[in-house]
Amino acid sequence: MPTTYNNPVYPYRRPPELDRDDIRHCPVVIVGAGPTGLAAAIDLAQQGLDCLVLDDNNTVSVGSRAICFAKRTLEILDRLGAGQPMIDKGVTWQHGRVFFQEREVYDFNLLPEEGHRMPAFINLQQYYFEEYLVDRADALAERIDLRWKHKVTAVDSQPDHSQVTVSTQDGEYRLSCDYLLVADGANSKIRDMLGLESKGQIFQDHFLIADVIMKAEFPTERWFWFDPPFHPGQSVLLHKQPDNVWRIDFQLGWDTDPEEEKKEENIRPRVQAMLGEDVEFELEWASVYTFRCRKMDNFIHNRVFFVGDAAHQVSPFGARGANGALQSTENLAWKLARVLKGRAPEALLATYNTERQHGAAENILNSTRATDFITPKSRISRLFRDTTLELAEHYPFARRLVNSGRLSMPCRYDGSPLNGPDAEGFPRELRPGSPAKDAPVRLAGKDAWLLNQLGNRFVLLLDGRVDSARAETLATDLGRLLDERDDLDLLIVGPAPHALTELPRSTLVEDAETLIGERYGLAAGSGYLIRPDQHVTARWVEISAQGIDEALQRALGTRLAPLSSDTPRDNQGDRHATA
Repeated sequence: MPTTYNNPVYPYRRPPELDRDDIRHCPVVIVGAGPTGLAAAIDLAQQGLDCLVLDDNNTVSVGSRAICFAKRTLEILDRLGAGQPMIDKGVTWQHGRVFFQEREVYDFNLLPEEGHRMPAFINLQQYYFEEYLVDRADALAERIDLRWKHKVTAVDSQPDHSQVTVSTQDGEYRLSCDYLLVADGANSKIRDMLGLESKGQIFQDHFLIADVIMKAEFPTERWFWFDPPFHPGQSVLLHKQPDNVWRIDFQLGWDTDPEEEKKEENIRPRVQAMLGEDVEFELEWASVYTFRCRKMDNFIHNRVFFVGDAAHQVSPFGARGANGALQSTENLAWKLARVLKGRAPEALLATYNTERQHGAAENILNSTRATDFITPKSRISRLFRDTTLELAEHYPFARRLVNSGRLSMPCRYDGSPLNGPDAEGFPRELRPGSPAKDAPVRLAGKDAWLLNQLGNRFVLLLDGRVDSARAETLATDLGRLLDERDDLDLLIVGPAPHALTELPRSTLVEDAETLIGERYGLAAGSGYLIRPDQHVTARWVEISAQGIDEALQRALGTRLAPLSSDTPRDNQGDRHATA
């Protein structure tokens, strides 16, 4: 098959551990240099931690695989320094269309409001995504030791550390670490080595992915067909990718032979029937897949942390796999950094499991519902689906029932033990546990974006438009707090009196288009405390240094119950209410 992409081959390096007698100890070892492992390494490096990444391969993935990256993921990648290449290369889109049989029943817009730096979605082949992350990791080589063709063959997980045995072409060596992050995919070998399992549902259906190179008149939108004339009784999904590559997913049914369906002579007639006899195309890559919706009961085992597909797996409908994985790494990295630096108790790490179990369950629920709608397994469920599609052409209420893959939305950690106080009168979509929303700002007279002022540290977003007397009082109280809490920055929405803007680690921005005030419901003296992963942790109509300090302690886990010596660490996430 022709290809538009040449997979880079990364060099193997002989490990120095082969020339020493002792076992080297590292703060963090990461197994897997796919998107999840690389994102975790980059995030930790930016927060001042060294980590070692092991991968048994020496290139990026083959084929498009994950292609659809949501706005929140792009915001995370922007914080990691890898967002702009994604935007520059990716195909931006926000519109979708749904078809039933021979006609369109409705269309939708995923980002109806303006004033966001990142688009609703981009389409980009996973191999580009991985390459950009490798480039970023290489730029942080002083903190990230990225090793290709280094295969983990054994893991010893203890309550206070882990050891791994690594095989290379030059021999074996061992490493110990404070924390082991496992990002080795859905069929995790590390999970198997530790006798752990991921539980869930296998969906009895086959789907064909065909990456097709062609110049077509289709617009840059997501098109989904139910029961189309060119593929009757099944579903089809179409996405445009860079390099004139189009991704087509054909539902095949459970009784088909995957090996036969992957043959080019069987793929071509399906694609030709869809595109028309006069359309020329080349087949770049194809695969037949089934999928599972499943997760581990606990993502933490002693000091081993499972992230990405190793921890939770969903169907491809809704683009929740890679997008959910990036939300997992950003949730864990800031907590791990603060525990290793002695700024937070180890109990904080248990909230990775608490919060991301909530996120995984949400993704699995949406993914399962989408799959049940797309692939009805009984006459009654098919009748319900087809009737819903018929009604959706004319009635808006029915469109909410159509589920061709509810696309990835950022997770809100409602009920998290890290959430601080809330106050009435603020927008509900920015309640504690929610990711912050972007808005245009003016910074030192230049155009900028709000989210670029947040991340990696705690930030107090303060509406500084107060009178001079209130500013003096706030400045005195906040000055003491900033002296005591060196992990806290102050972002002031101005104009504001000098007493506030002269505080240490303070930045003044102007609400360029009044969107901060509208989206956050700000008024003079009100404020939000935002976590290093850009999630809201508390908000107040009238801020006080004492209230901020209490919320900060809560967000750092200092108010969580400590782990008792008789509590198994792989159950530590169960100590708190489910988020």
